Amino acid sequence: MANEPGNQTPDTPDVSETELRGMKVDELRSEAKEEGLSGTSGMRKGELVDAVAKAKQEHAVGDERDDDASGSEPDDASDDVGAGPDGGRIRTGSETSKSLKYSQEITSPDEDPEREGRSLATTHHEVIKQWAESRGARPATVDGTEHGDHLGVLRFDFNEDTDKLRHVSWDEWFRTFDERQLNFIYQEQRKDGNQSNFFILESPNREDA
Repeated sequence: MANEPGNQTPDTPDVSETELRGMKVDELRSEAKEEGLSGTSGMRKGELVDAVAKAKQEHAVGDERDDDASGSEPDDASDDVGAGPDGGRIRTGSETSKSLKYSQEITSPDEDPEREGRSLATTHHEVIKQWAESRGARPATVDGTEHGDHLGVLRFDFNEDTDKLRHVSWDEWFRTFDERQLNFIYQEQRKDGNQSNFFILESPNREDA
């Protein structure tokens, strides 16, 4: 039996790349949000089509597995670490920096930068986790900076060739992040549209990050 025209993703009849390519960029970004994709504001149309098609295909396969599993409950949100104690809102204080004041506040994974190269700020745990994982980064601390049983300086390991970073769990990382009342200042893209790894952990009370 011949394949249905336009469906270029096998075993996923609801995913048609031809249909996706006929959408406008804004419509594709809406589709991406529905699929739980983040950091799409800097993607070109072709990249959006590929990302959305892949996400739909993975969800279709996951749904089939859920249907086949007897007595199992779906756990799609099991890896979502949530917003954190401040709901993603930035923390302010007497020493709030100009960088924080001029940054766009992000309080949800569904929010996008107003423009490429925009400085962003959040305390939303899931936003931070998605940002790091989309860059292959792992939560870490600078080895040797610990304070007793407390983690030292918080960092991300972007697969760097260094022995100065020690990997920690997300629970440990976010617990320290919240205890120190830190803000996460970052970029999704540089002004040229390429992905940015820039970030700063900053406290309005000027404690060490």
